[in-house]
Amino acid sequence: METVQTALWIVVVLVALAIVFDFMNGFHDAANSIATVVSTGVLKPTQAVVFAAFFNFVAIFVFHLSVAATIGKGIVDPSVVDTHVIFGALVGAITWNVITWYYGIPSSSSHALIGGIVGAVIAKTGAGALVASGIFKTVAFIFVSPMLGFLLGSLMMLIVAWVFRRTSPNRVDKWFRRLQLVSAGAYSLGHGGNDAQKTIGIIWLLLIATGYASAGDASPPMWVIISCYAAIGMGTMFGGWRIVKTMGQKITKLKPVGGFCAETGGAMTLFIATALGIPVSTTHTITGAIVGVGSTQRASAVRWGVAGNIVWAWILTIPASAFVAAIAYWVGLQLY
Repeated sequence: METVQTALWIVVVLVALAIVFDFMNGFHDAANSIATVVSTGVLKPTQAVVFAAFFNFVAIFVFHLSVAATIGKGIVDPSVVDTHVIFGALVGAITWNVITWYYGIPSSSSHALIGGIVGAVIAKTGAGALVASGIFKTVAFIFVSPMLGFLLGSLMMLIVAWVFRRTSPNRVDKWFRRLQLVSAGAYSLGHGGNDAQKTIGIIWLLLIATGYASAGDASPPMWVIISCYAAIGMGTMFGGWRIVKTMGQKITKLKPVGGFCAETGGAMTLFIATALGIPVSTTHTITGAIVGVGSTQRASAVRWGVAGNIVWAWILTIPASAFVAAIAYWVGLQLY
């Protein structure tokens, strides 16, 4: 009985740690949702985070759990996962998130989590337990999502510029200050729909590994879904202010029309990825869209040095979080 109770408490602690990661995900990635709408002056910071948090949670009613299924069953073989693997994965992801948040680097919480899972599993059994198709899709979209964001953001900017070519700048600014609320809401919806599901997926993986859920279940328990969407919304409400300035002003200077186009391009990318069940980085997506919008003005409008530093953070995220997760897996073995 004591062993069963101990095992249950370990599961409870790991679920709580996953919820903390989800909160940090919202906190860390809040900048992606609100940076453009804040930097253009359409909403004040406090208004923006409440607005974004609302749409993060509303996503629970919009998207199927395709991304959660990929994380829960499509990255690694669930049969090799145990509490030590989940512990290592979460510690690796959280550690990388804290480091990048502290230095104001807009890295990917999503890929930190995936890197954590991969690193802990490799530490336990080697690379043979990885699901090649799931890893390939995720790694491919490290490049596809910013490129698609870039393409859609720049295309939206060109279309808008052509449609409103005879409209005065003041009227354009006035209209797009309102329209940016629509695009910001859509982007926050996509952010919640893709990112909350990653934590749902790892908790689902934990429940399957410990026998509290079956690998044949179509979806995880409802309490997992509600908890994760609520946690990411709460994290967004607290905001990642260190990263807002980088995303909103350092890459390129945005006006409301540019903010609208970047958010719309980013939202479309997230909707497509979520429908396909692919866990993507909201950071990669919105960065690509912002760069796309800036590049339609002139190449010099984009601060390519800042963008380059962000890309290096993207490249390092999975191996860095995997390395920390492997160490955390070993520490977990010593602790319990």
